[in-house]
Amino acid sequence: MLLNFQRIIKSGAVSFWRNVWLSTAAVAIMVLNLFVISSFLLGNVVADSLLSSLENKIDISVYFKQDTEEKDILSVKSELMSLGEIKDVNYVSAEEALSQFKERHKGNSILLQSLEEVGDNPFEAALSVKTRQASQYEAVSLFLENGKYKNLIDGVDFRQNQAMIDKLTYIVGASRKVGGVVSLTFIFIAVLVTFNTIRLAIFSAKEEISVMRLVGASNWFIQGPFMVEGILYGLVASLVTMLIFAPVLSNIAPYLYNFTQSVDIWQYFKDNFWALAALQTAIGVSLGTLSSFIAIRRYLKV
Repeated sequence: MLLNFQRIIKSGAVSFWRNVWLSTAAVAIMVLNLFVISSFLLGNVVADSLLSSLENKIDISVYFKQDTEEKDILSVKSELMSLGEIKDVNYVSAEEALSQFKERHKGNSILLQSLEEVGDNPFEAALSVKTRQASQYEAVSLFLENGKYKNLIDGVDFRQNQAMIDKLTYIVGASRKVGGVVSLTFIFIAVLVTFNTIRLAIFSAKEEISVMRLVGASNWFIQGPFMVEGILYGLVASLVTMLIFAPVLSNIAPYLYNFTQSVDIWQYFKDNFWALAALQTAIGVSLGTLSSFIAIRRYLKV
């Protein structure tokens, strides 16, 4: 059995190199397919990181009427912190809001002069509220606007921020759907090309197959080399893909980081190199094996 297994592997490797142009075509299509799938997976990482970064930056501000006492505002803060949906609540007094405004616009003398002419502090005390998930902001907003503290609250700026989150979530979801369709399309193309490559290899070896049948070779012994050939397509394709993908990613990573300010995709690639390599190899080998199996069952009458 061991000798037969060695012969099958050797025969598959010889067929792979003997049909070098067909093998190159099959490998090239697989490389393109693996490249698209890997780009799609890393694109999801970027999208998730962007969404998470935006969610961390966005909160809702609850503004209180100017005659509201601080103890009542702190009471609202305490009740909010007791809710499971709330991640953090920060209190900003009217004086702190005025000071922060002056600091942000200290170079704008006209705006500061206009503020002085107003006289009284025009800012209201506020609570900055962060939830654990973006989808929970609406429930918190309704709780504040319709709850027992509604007479203290002058406004909640939930709607504007929610529109931004919903828009980004829609873009991320749409990109995933498009990426999934593109990946499935390339998988189909890869299977089709590999299928036809194996079929041509079977056709070119039909005389050898006839001889093996005459001498009583088993079905496994006849099918094995073609399965090995398909596996080799996947192995070589995964290796070539990693060799191409690494330098491409290292070059675009700085530009991507400058754009997002939150995603170091090159560092992610290095940290997960072996997992990505194993995934690409598994996908490549699976595609090659599946294509070979279909071709053998369809065109090799054994």
